[in-house]
This record gives sequence, structure tokens and C-alpha cells, in this order.
Amino acid sequence: MTMSRAINVTATQAEVQARAAASGVSISAIETIPAGGTRVVFTHIADAELMRRMFADEMIAGTIVRTPWVQNG
Repeated sequence: MTMSRAINVTATQAEVQARAAASGVSISAIETIPAGGTRVVFTHIADAELMRRMFADEMIAGTIVRTPWVQNG
């Protein structure tokens, strides 16, 4: 079992949110990957493992480039 709550998938944010909601899985954080796809952090490791199985064919392997976080205000 992978001990991370985060996954990177080729699906859109809307697709990830819909599948998570349909499975009763809560999302802690979600962001679009600039090169395409979605990075999502689930609230619980068990939920992340379930979603890894659901998105098995859509997982992004390797390192991704994320959008830099900017604090407004």
C-alpha cells in the first residue's frame, strides 16, 4: 500500500470530483496540472488507495510540474 493521500491523474478536476463524490470519498485539495490532468489529495489514505484503483489507467507516473502557490492579499 502506498502511504500517500495524493495522486496525479489525466482526468479533469470535474471528473475527479464526480468519481470521488460517487464513491463517498472526500477531497482535501485539488489542482489542475499545467501540462494536463489533475493533482488531488484525499482526506484519508484508504480513500486515496480506492481512487488509485479507480483511476489505474489514468495515473500519471513520474514527477509533475505544479503551478506555484501565490498568496493573495
